Amino acid sequence: MAKTFKGARWALLKNPADLTDTQAQTLRKMKRSGGILWRAYQLEEALREVFAGDLDAATVAELLDRWCARAQQSRIPEFVKAGRTIRKHRAGIDAAIERGLSNGRHEGLNTKVRLLIRRAYGF
Repeated sequence: MAKTFKGARWALLKNPADLTDTQAQTLRKMKRSGGILWRAYQLEEALREVFAGDLDAATVAELLDRWCARAQQSRIPEFVKAGRTIRKHRAGIDAAIERGLSNGRHEGLNTKVRLLIRRAYGF
């Protein structure tokens, strides 16, 4: 299976709208063969669409419930764990979506501080 989809990593990681022709062809081949890799890709893209930011809070909550159910039924251990984690932190996720809050700025600042510390090492 690894040889069949060699070089598919970037096709799987990229936003579907930004795929090159070769990457789109790789995804089509993957879809035809199906299997666990295609199911995982579908789950990943479904979650990306849920958090795209263009939906209201009630719709996001409903879609997130559906996604967690599909993840649990997929029997892919990583997605089962992700579904459990989302359900565990559901109150915080709903609050962040409802209020439109993000800790992205703080994480960016933390990254810059860590970079400065790493660069200054030894001085």
